[in-house]
Amino acid sequence: MSDLDRIDLNILRHLQGNGRLTNAELAAAVNVSPATCHRRTQRLFDEGHVSRVQAQVSPGSVGLGALVMVGVVLDRSTPESFAAFEDAVSDMKEMLDCHLVAGDFDYLLKIRVRDMADFNVLHGRKLIALPGVRQTRTFFVMKEVKENAPLAF
Repeated sequence: MSDLDRIDLNILRHLQGNGRLTNAELAAAVNVSPATCHRRTQRLFDEGHVSRVQAQVSPGSVGLGALVMVGVVLDRSTPESFAAFEDAVSDMKEMLDCHLVAGDFDYLLKIRVRDMADFNVLHGRKLIALPGVRQTRTFFVMKEVKENAPLAF
């Protein structure tokens, strides 16, 4: 990857704030020509500085109002047990995020469901049946104070 200059960083900041900007709007915002902006933006995508552009759907509007964080402890800490767990959770549609963490848990999961009853079913049918799960600790989010904040750079 190449070094990013102030124009590249400015393009990234604007795209991060609004991924629907047209090339002309983005060029005007960062004070470069549309051709220069297009060339730089394409390079930023090609080099992996932008991993994707997507709409952020309001969870409540599609019936997924409950956000649940789950700490998972595996029965073994081996590369094989980590791989088996990661393969299994990657197919779960309810799973928003899965992070291998240091501390009291092996993994921290971020899950969206309709409500507590929906989570209870998910927990009983899928979570505790995941490979190597020894223990889970569940935290129901009462209020989302800051969610998916833009990167500060």
